[in-house]
Amino acid sequence: MKEKHYLMESEEEALRLDRKTDREAVVRQALWAGIEPGMRVADLGCGSGKTTSVLHGLAQPGGRAVGVDISGERIAFAREPHESPGIEFHQADIRQPLDHLGEFDLLWIRFVLEYYRRGSLDIVRNVTDILKPGGRICLLDLDNNCLCHYEMPPRLQRTLHAVMDALSENANFDPYAGRKLYSYLFDLGFQDIEVTIEGHHLIYGYLEESDAFNWMKKVEVAPKKIGYDFDEYEGGFEDFREEFDRFFADPRRFTYSPLISVVGKKPGP
Repeated sequence: MKEKHYLMESEEEALRLDRKTDREAVVRQALWAGIEPGMRVADLGCGSGKTTSVLHGLAQPGGRAVGVDISGERIAFAREPHESPGIEFHQADIRQPLDHLGEFDLLWIRFVLEYYRRGSLDIVRNVTDILKPGGRICLLDLDNNCLCHYEMPPRLQRTLHAVMDALSENANFDPYAGRKLYSYLFDLGFQDIEVTIEGHHLIYGYLEESDAFNWMKKVEVAPKKIGYDFDEYEGGFEDFREEFDRFFADPRRFTYSPLISVVGKKPGP
């Protein structure tokens, strides 16, 4: 059963998530967040399970990892290559109580809160119930998501910004999720909060196949979910898609998004 309310839902969504996940980036970010051997880690919004597998490896020896996703299809996709002793996957909605999963030393929420412009703070508040006192939570999300390009034709740029505004209003998407993460942990009373910013979607020169596939799905799936009409283009979406593909395939193009990562410790002994 597909989760229709998820903006990027499609038959190839698990594959998109799997192909775009950079293992080296996850390792670097998780070590910064303080992952250690022996930890029990929850990957909330685990998608294809690739990140869960990386987190499990970093928690060895003795650690365990639990991947959680709202989609049964993505959980099935994750289980086939990744489920093994020490790694398990559960279908669950992180907006609902998660007590059945037990307690964790580290919670990891990467590229999830951007899909919940209304309600993201409530999600963070909810999941902290399964974090042990003294445990750590790491939130990672983009800012100016999909909006930083040079030198984009003016009509294409206007349309892309209009699409993102429409997704924010009509699909609960948040292109500016990253800038809010620090305040969430501050307001919830977390301690020893640290913040870092790095480049993501950093694309220049000749286009990698994984980036082409990821962005193809972004421009193909999300606008159709809200019925955006692309009124600046005589041929509608197809003309928009043609201009976007032409711009994106140009090795002169420069594209990036800031990735903001925040980690904090839950008060307690």
